[in-house]
Amino acid sequence: MVKTMNDVCTLNNLPLYKSGLILSIKCKDYLINRIFDMGILENTMIKPLYRSPFGDPTAYLVKNTVIALREKDSKYITVTPIN
Repeated sequence: MVKTMNDVCTLNNLPLYKSGLILSIKCKDYLINRIFDMGILENTMIKPLYRSPFGDPTAYLVKNTVIALREKDSKYITVTPIN
């Protein structure tokens, strides 16, 4: 299957309750270890569950664990939405 630009978005733009497959993580060194420690790795499924009342942070389901990420951090994670 050929991927188009419509098939890829950043994690902060993935709609609530829509699962996505993590394609790449391109963030600063100080953040990458924190991201990996939370179980956010390439080829892992992730699903945004809730947004705080002010829109930031967002809670995500990763490997049966709910974690919270700020928008400024989640914009470095590229995902492909899964139908």
